Amino acid sequence: MAKSTVKGTKIKLDRSDIIIRTIGYVVVTLYALACVLPFLIIIGTSFTAEEVIRTEGAQLFPKQFTTKAYEMVLQGGAIWKSYGLTITMTLTGTLVGLGIISMTGYALQRKDFPFRNAISFYIYFTTLFSAGLAPYYLMMTQTYKLQDNYLAVWLPLLMSSWLIILMKNFVKSIPHEITESGKIDGAGDMKIFTALILPMLKPALATIGLFLAIGYWNEWYQSSLFLSEKMSVYPLQYTLYKVVNKANSLKSTVAGQYVDLSDLPSNGLKMANAILATGPVILIYPFVQRYFIGGITVGAVKG
Repeated sequence: MAKSTVKGTKIKLDRSDIIIRTIGYVVVTLYALACVLPFLIIIGTSFTAEEVIRTEGAQLFPKQFTTKAYEMVLQGGAIWKSYGLTITMTLTGTLVGLGIISMTGYALQRKDFPFRNAISFYIYFTTLFSAGLAPYYLMMTQTYKLQDNYLAVWLPLLMSSWLIILMKNFVKSIPHEITESGKIDGAGDMKIFTALILPMLKPALATIGLFLAIGYWNEWYQSSLFLSEKMSVYPLQYTLYKVVNKANSLKSTVAGQYVDLSDLPSNGLKMANAILATGPVILIYPFVQRYFIGGITVGAVKG
């Protein structure tokens, strides 16, 4: 078996350790490049002229550089309003959702909480069965009167049964004696939760917060159901979706028989949309990565 000796703060590796580590670094590097390469191709293609994409396909390095795709997306400034709306919905939805989900998960793990098993089963049951799209649409539009209302997009994503179950499994890793010690010191339930439990849930909050934020950032389905043409601003993903559809419909209309639309950057437009949609998430992810990995590990062990 390979052995290593410690001299001061340095570890001397023998030949077998060096070979194994070298192979590991090479494999991980190749895998990382394989993950990054498609994103780099998307960036290169988004700056490539449409005729080059049609004849030669996607480009890592643009042969004919152009910014037409981005100019078309940014035309009119509607995209910035959509960014503002999506950022607002993401921040408020994530913060409020984390508060509701963390308190629900903690309450369902309290041994002195009555009917916790029945409530947990009810929450779990909703992950298995659904009434369907038609009753859901009628409930949102007829019962709650949320047609053409941003709450119709914001509320359904506020929390999910799966995230509550995930938080409940996270809370299992916290000893019940911590809650008992807070009671002995005379603290109330809210004080115990905010002062003792919540600080120990940082990995869980980062993990579930990332799920909530990505859900809000990528939202387009609820918008397509409940937001009509009367609305002046749409969430980011739905705005980009409408831009691509508008470009595709323009190329298939009768006007295309009389107007040269060969330069319309339909393929580059899709790549530019991908960059604008995923860019902010990629920039934020490294800051929560260590909490995300730690949270997934705790949930897997304790679940």
